Amino acid sequence: MATVAVRKKEVTRDLDHCDIPYYVSEFVEREVGNDYDSLRNLDNLIDKLSENKKQLEEQVLTVSSEVPKRIQNALKNAEDSKKSLSRLLEEETLLSDAINSHLLKAQPWMEDLDVLISQVEEIERHLSYLKWISRIEELSDSIQQYLMTNNVPEAASTLAFMAELDIKLQESSCSHLLAFVRSTVKFWHKILKDKLSSDFEEVLTQLRWPFVGPPQSQAFGLTAPASAPDVYNNLEMLFCQLLKLQTSDELLTKPKQLPEKYSLPPSPPIILPIQIMLNPLQKRFKYHFTGNKQTNVLNKPEWYLTQVLMWIGNHAKFLDDKIQPILDKAGSSVNAGLEFSRALVMLILEKLAADIPCVLYDDTLFCHLVDEVLLFERELYSVHGYLSSLPSCMHILSEESCFQRWLTVEKKFALQKMDSMLSSEAAWTSQYKDITDVDEMKVPDCAETFMTLLLVITDRYKNLPTASRKLQFLGLQKELVDDFRIRLTQVMKEETRASLGFRYCAILNAVNYIATVLADWADNVFFLQLQQAELEVRAESNAVSKLQLGQLASMESSVFDEMINLLERLKHDMLTRQVDHVFREVKDAAKLYKKERWLSLPSQAEQAVMSLSSTACPMLLTLRDRLLQLEQQLCHSLFKIFWQMLAEKVDIYIYQEVIMANHFNEGGAAQLQFDMSRNLFPLFSHYCKRPENYFKHIKEACIILNLSIGSALLLKDVLQSASENETTLKPNQPPATAALNELGVYKLAQQDVEILLNLRASWPNTGK
Repeated sequence: MATVAVRKKEVTRDLDHCDIPYYVSEFVEREVGNDYDSLRNLDNLIDKLSENKKQLEEQVLTVSSEVPKRIQNALKNAEDSKKSLSRLLEEETLLSDAINSHLLKAQPWMEDLDVLISQVEEIERHLSYLKWISRIEELSDSIQQYLMTNNVPEAASTLAFMAELDIKLQESSCSHLLAFVRSTVKFWHKILKDKLSSDFEEVLTQLRWPFVGPPQSQAFGLTAPASAPDVYNNLEMLFCQLLKLQTSDELLTKPKQLPEKYSLPPSPPIILPIQIMLNPLQKRFKYHFTGNKQTNVLNKPEWYLTQVLMWIGNHAKFLDDKIQPILDKAGSSVNAGLEFSRALVMLILEKLAADIPCVLYDDTLFCHLVDEVLLFERELYSVHGYLSSLPSCMHILSEESCFQRWLTVEKKFALQKMDSMLSSEAAWTSQYKDITDVDEMKVPDCAETFMTLLLVITDRYKNLPTASRKLQFLGLQKELVDDFRIRLTQVMKEETRASLGFRYCAILNAVNYIATVLADWADNVFFLQLQQAELEVRAESNAVSKLQLGQLASMESSVFDEMINLLERLKHDMLTRQVDHVFREVKDAAKLYKKERWLSLPSQAEQAVMSLSSTACPMLLTLRDRLLQLEQQLCHSLFKIFWQMLAEKVDIYIYQEVIMANHFNEGGAAQLQFDMSRNLFPLFSHYCKRPENYFKHIKEACIILNLSIGSALLLKDVLQSASENETTLKPNQPPATAALNELGVYKLAQQDVEILLNLRASWPNTGK
């Protein structure tokens, strides 16, 4: 076993060859190892290995005998496959030759067959062509038979079907067939239209159509009331039959259209029965308002505009009561009143397109025409329910040359109006000055007239069809506001020396009123829509920064912001000038009060009754008079700003020039507090509940100066300790702010309070 162990250690594995010694060594190690008792099983192990060897030999013999058979079979299969492939290739060659031979033989047949197929297809097209002709002729014969039997409804229905066939054939290249169908439709359409139109006009005559008188005088043409049902039945029957001709009428009749420069919105043709009903009115219109008639004058556009409005009003009830039910019954979506109005408005548009070039450069005639057109539009929309999506007079006024002229004339007359309103004697007085409730804003007449002018301009252009045109008018309004602001500034500069005068205050009220109204307008839906349109235009042109675009989009700003900011700046400058003027007067009146002997005044106990310092009277009288004067002349919001600004200045002035510049004994401090709390503060009590809150410096200084000796000493120690703690950084010391707040001192700083304490003259001798 030692030998085996030694050999095991010496045996190494050869990885490149079948290493039998290595495997034997492994086998012995695994089966025997260091266990000597296992040698008893050596016989069994040898028998087992011999059996395994025998089995392996049998397997080798079996495999060595089977492998050649498999290889032979594979080779045989390959040979068979090769023979099959060769046979298939031969068959393919034969078949290909046969096919080529057949194609060569069949080529003449194919050529003949192609000719026959082409002939068949051509015959089929001819047959289809003939079928279409036959179909149209059948329909035409049907219409003829219906007309011979006086069955007009069926004839109309058949014509409508023929018109639909005409529409279906529009994509065909058979021009002669199309011409035949169209001529057939045209032939029968004319016959049916003439017949139905004649009958329809006869019924309308029985109804005394058109109604040229007011609605109250209309008898609807019924000479015999008993015949009313028959007349209305005929009206309904003929109206429905004419409706059936609508398709063919649209195919054959090209509606009159205005040039593209007017950018009219697309709209369907007027339905045929309404066209017939309109014929007499159109004739009347052309007779009176074209040519050399006395009613056709350029300076009287209101004649034809009013006439059309009268016609619309006179026929509205009949259209609603009699025609609309017929349309509803026929399943039509047409509104009879709107259809009637739309047709008459087209007459107006044609008339305007012809007249405007003749009056374009005559300011008086052009302005009069625009004014009358706007009045016409207003009544058309408000009274007769016309829709903004339909063609209107504003499309004619929006044409480039006309629109630019309109803008120019609008600006010219607005500037003239501004000149007259500012030069008027009543320009700076309020027309409501005697009515307190109405005159809260104290608006001078010129400012109110100007804002009314802007409002009128807005009403004039708000129905323009495009946002770009509206924005141009908005630009004009901004120009006018800026021009009016400049004019107000010029007048204000002339009144600078009298900044408390009536006219100066009126200008200030005007500026405030215009800014307030513009701010209100900015929240109006119309101007918000214009803001959105302006945002889109600026975004496309990159005319503004991203910040400005963001402000516009988020509605943080408005279309009038620039104007409002300029007006607010002017308002602030004017108010500041007024405050400065009054403050100078107060300072002049307070000179003696500053020199009052605050150090030697008698104490309160020595006086029977406290009274106002005589030196304070001029100052308080000046304040009182100016407050009363400006309260009467300025509107409430402006006066509130004025007195608050003035109070702030007076507070700081008295604090710095009177209090901080003097020393006070007990009597002086009491007198100062009496003057302020019982005389100065009450001057402002009419304008607020707690006026002392607007004089915090004075109020808190009086508190410090009038503290009792003990409280003053205690406060002084607290402030001194707080100052020392700040320098030595001692923690847990009570802050001075809390002590001051307990006394009611919030505005003054600790250093100011220390100075005020040092201004007290009467301190006891503490031995320090």
